[in-house]
Amino acid sequence: MLRFNRNILLICLITLIDTLGYGLIIPVLYSYTQKFGLTDFQNGLLFATFSICQFIAAPIIGKMSDRFGRRPLLIISIAGTAVSFFLMAFAPNAAVLFLARALDGITAGSYSVAAAVIADSTKGHERTKGFSMFSAANEFGFVLGPVIAALTVGIHMNTPFIVAGLMSLIALIVTAIYLPETNKHIGAQTEQTKLFDFKRIFSAAFDKQIGIILIIIFFFAISFSMMMFAFQPFSLKIMNLHPDQISWLFTLLGISGLVTQLILIPNLKSISIKHLYSISLFITALSMLFIFKVESITWFIFAIIILGLASSATEPLLQTLISKATDEKSQGSVMGLVPSYGSIGRIIGPISGGIIASIAIPLPFLVSGLILTLCFILSLKIYEKAN
Repeated sequence: MLRFNRNILLICLITLIDTLGYGLIIPVLYSYTQKFGLTDFQNGLLFATFSICQFIAAPIIGKMSDRFGRRPLLIISIAGTAVSFFLMAFAPNAAVLFLARALDGITAGSYSVAAAVIADSTKGHERTKGFSMFSAANEFGFVLGPVIAALTVGIHMNTPFIVAGLMSLIALIVTAIYLPETNKHIGAQTEQTKLFDFKRIFSAAFDKQIGIILIIIFFFAISFSMMMFAFQPFSLKIMNLHPDQISWLFTLLGISGLVTQLILIPNLKSISIKHLYSISLFITALSMLFIFKVESITWFIFAIIILGLASSATEPLLQTLISKATDEKSQGSVMGLVPSYGSIGRIIGPISGGIIASIAIPLPFLVSGLILTLCFILSLKIYEKAN
């Protein structure tokens, strides 16, 4: 049974600790950059630096984990994250800050490698529960992280970055000491391919098994990152909320996600994974469209709860769909493609969201909802190919 699967419990603990670090820096990164005199445009480049580097590096790390094992690549990835946090904490200038974000992006393959560990260690319905626990660990990290940031940022602006670095060091130690190697097919890929292949990333979108899912990931990332960009100006200028109230909304969003990961998904066994994925996309789209028209804080909070419940279901369901459509020898390579498509979307989303918001602040929510509606329609094609 899953509760006795030591690898899953370990990878969830490692992911929780690692994600706490990201949850710590996200609420304070923008304010922290102000001491370096960065403009909003430069801040946009800083945020994009991570996604650009992740886009390039994630497939390499995923494929290397197929060739050399999950454990060594996971150790390298977490170590890079720890170094990047400490670089940000003690950065003497903006150039080092950009270097730190680039390093974090280059070594940001821990997520895809961790997902491959779950795929290696589970089968059938147990795999769905494993990915649900994995996503719950991510959600919990992003819920608790901002709380810790709020308690530490008053000490000094760089304190959350130091704490985040320490969290990553703990995750690194746990991985190095306790996590066994789970890849039983090291170096056993059926064909020799390039370590990094742009053509493979592009052609994967046309793969009969995973192509549609990767396209959905791309559009979902655009939509969600666009929404996240618009969330704060919408909350400040339309809802007239204070920064601390906005932080509580982010916490509420994370708590809603935890409810889905820990309670809803494990107890919805009667609905197929593919249908549940499609339903979650549809409800997420409706919540985005609802926020576009919302005028009261009560309905805004209601929409945030629904958004958290629905959107957080997409991640474990998506991981399960991809892992089931992939042979065991290529789990790492395929999982490495997922962050690449997501990274491209997260580069496009904030940039396009900024342009759209300049026309009208609520407008990105409308566009996000329409894009997610497209994702829902595309998800129906998964059924046609898989059933």
